[in-house]
Amino acid sequence: MPDLQLAVIDVKPGAALESQSGLQMLRPRIYGALAEAAGPRHTAAIVMHPTSNFMGHYLLAPLARRGIACMGLNSRYVGNDSLLLMERVIQDLGAGVQHLRRLGYRKVVLIGNSGGASLSAFYQAQAENLSIEHLVDGDPAGLSPVDLPPVDGLALCAAHEGRSHLMKHWIDPSLTDEHEALSVDPSLDMYDPANQPFSTVFVQRFRQAQAARLGRIEAWVNQRLQRLRSQTVPGHARDETFIIYRTHADPRFLDLDMDRNDRSVGSVWGEGAAGARAVNYAASQMGRITSLTAFLSQWSSRSRADGPSNLARCRAPVLLCTYTADRSTFPSTRAAWIEACGGLGSGRIQAIDIAGGNHYLAGQPDLVEQTADAMAEWMHKL
Repeated sequence: MPDLQLAVIDVKPGAALESQSGLQMLRPRIYGALAEAAGPRHTAAIVMHPTSNFMGHYLLAPLARRGIACMGLNSRYVGNDSLLLMERVIQDLGAGVQHLRRLGYRKVVLIGNSGGASLSAFYQAQAENLSIEHLVDGDPAGLSPVDLPPVDGLALCAAHEGRSHLMKHWIDPSLTDEHEALSVDPSLDMYDPANQPFSTVFVQRFRQAQAARLGRIEAWVNQRLQRLRSQTVPGHARDETFIIYRTHADPRFLDLDMDRNDRSVGSVWGEGAAGARAVNYAASQMGRITSLTAFLSQWSSRSRADGPSNLARCRAPVLLCTYTADRSTFPSTRAAWIEACGGLGSGRIQAIDIAGGNHYLAGQPDLVEQTADAMAEWMHKL
């Protein structure tokens, strides 16, 4: 098994007080684990997620054994996305690309796993044509073309379309009071057996109510931020955190006929209906605690980190590995990525299905090897 080397990479400072560590604010750094391949330094990959710790990612060693160096890289927001700005995460990712270039790697590929897929597409779109001058809240973004060197390809697996897509499809519309986690409209509760099996009318009402709830939250965020920013008192707050209760409710978790693949009932984090419901009510879950600015950058309709639309804006070749038993990416997800590249006939995207693969390939070592085989073969041909 290849040895893992610690990568310590300096990055540019971000927002004021984005860390409780004075050392991190004065000299911000990100950390990665690099598995190098035997032989000359030719091709390397980075696998990165906006907030998950990928330093122990399942593809590091398998790719290194196949001649592809692979670095699991963490952003400055690892383990805590309450203040996360996607525009700052792509800056961190760019620092990782620069690190590999300095080591002598001629080709660098981004592996977009899970939420890293939309991150990778966002990065490459801006690397090829930097268009962002300001953050979503209006503050200067501070991005430079030097920060974002383009890469040679994108390999996507278990690929979410983006955090704003997840919030749109997963927010629970049955919550009636944003300040009371247990408030519920029974007629919109997908976990209530009285509403199962889901009728077409129920799903339609459910989706409309999801959009309405998310729209109300977004309108409040915009108004609240405007109020804070309009204060003229020196030292007045410019941002604040709030809670979004119940963000884990998608009828596809329970109805296997919707967007059918090989999955079983449940969600990516919860086994069966009861498990998915427990995640929905959990104290720490997707987007649960977020600042106003982080909400706009990650979860709102104004987020720039939409995966397929960014993929359509760039030219890099793409490999798409679909895990067919994934409970959180579906055939419609696969179709959106392929369409963004102009279809399978465009010559830009290659699509491979990993039959029976769950979202993390957990307990599926043979499928990890199959995925590594496909990725290494594709990367060697770039």
